[in-house]
Amino acid sequence: MKRTLLFSMMIVSVALAQNSPPAPQDQPAPPPPAPTALPTPAMTGPLANIPPAMFDAGPFGKIAVNGFLSGYGLLQNNHVPGDDTKQADLSNGQVFIQKTDGWFQFYLQAGAYNIPDLGVPFVSTKDTISDLYGPLPVAFLKLQAGKNTSFLVGSLPTLMGAEYTFSFENMNVERGLLWNQENAVNRGIQVNQTMGKVTASLSWNDGFYSNRYSYLSGSLTYANGPHSLAFVGMGNLSQTKFQTFATPVQNNGSMYAVVYTYTKGPWIIQPYYQYSSVPTNAKIGVVKGASTNGGAILLSHAFKHGFSLPVRWEYIASSGTAAENAVNLLYGPGSNGTSFTVTPTFQSGGFFARGDIAWVHAGSFAPGAVFGPLGMNNNQFRVVGEIGFVFGDNIMKKP
Repeated sequence: MKRTLLFSMMIVSVALAQNSPPAPQDQPAPPPPAPTALPTPAMTGPLANIPPAMFDAGPFGKIAVNGFLSGYGLLQNNHVPGDDTKQADLSNGQVFIQKTDGWFQFYLQAGAYNIPDLGVPFVSTKDTISDLYGPLPVAFLKLQAGKNTSFLVGSLPTLMGAEYTFSFENMNVERGLLWNQENAVNRGIQVNQTMGKVTASLSWNDGFYSNRYSYLSGSLTYANGPHSLAFVGMGNLSQTKFQTFATPVQNNGSMYAVVYTYTKGPWIIQPYYQYSSVPTNAKIGVVKGASTNGGAILLSHAFKHGFSLPVRWEYIASSGTAAENAVNLLYGPGSNGTSFTVTPTFQSGGFFARGDIAWVHAGSFAPGAVFGPLGMNNNQFRVVGEIGFVFGDNIMKKP
């Protein structure tokens, strides 16, 4: 009886051993995490960046590389003299090279770009590069001083506004009326600090690319799950007569914005309010100052199979009158503008195609300051198509 019981216990032990999971040392190693896209350059969506190609750069360590190549064409009515009904050009031919680990990091964004903007004439890519920020528009060193603290030095993206500068970063191909009041790239130094759900940034810079370092700008963002709320402000602590295509009269003023963003599932919803002011200063030619008040709603819904539909509505109004010789910040003193844009979008892997259908309406405008050969038409329609490719780790994969 004892031998029978012992034999039965041995059979059960063998069976349990055969069906038990392997010992920890025998378990296969977990697979490495899938590569992900980097947060720079920032992209609102629905277009998505792809994981970068990685290279061993010797003393610099691992270097990440991405790129965008795209072209666009537009049809418009009521064009101004010097513009045309039909236009086409390269919208992006850019490469992004960055080091994202260690205490010493850097970011370089180089190449060709165009910044199409509602309510203003078309500007060629060649003229955009030469008149704005050159072939290296964004380039900075990043010193990671701590887990939650970093310093940036160089040509930096502005902290202001809800829309980014370059077309691939945004929901719509063209920038909006509110964006046209803002600066895009400034040169200076910036400190970033994360404190739990709050992120703060403070920058000393040259404002609207003026090469005069008298601007102070900052942002404070609270993020909680799909919600984020940001307050952004900037202002010039000095005044200057200096003006170029990249440095308009707004360089002498201040601006504030409140931006709410909801991102969950297929939805991106982003309403925001923006205020700007240029004070009176006869010494620099501003006989009477003026301000703008504007608001916008940007939203996007993603469908199946790579399709999405972003929509943007915005309204902006400026103060002042022509009788008091107020500075012109829009379509003449006291004018206003409304725009509506729909951008059907498709992306599959590294390929994307999308198009803007846009309308701009100007109200209380000054004669000669709006659209058409005489500047008297207060409506403009545009249809824009953009096709392009995103490059990253897909250039390293074998077919």
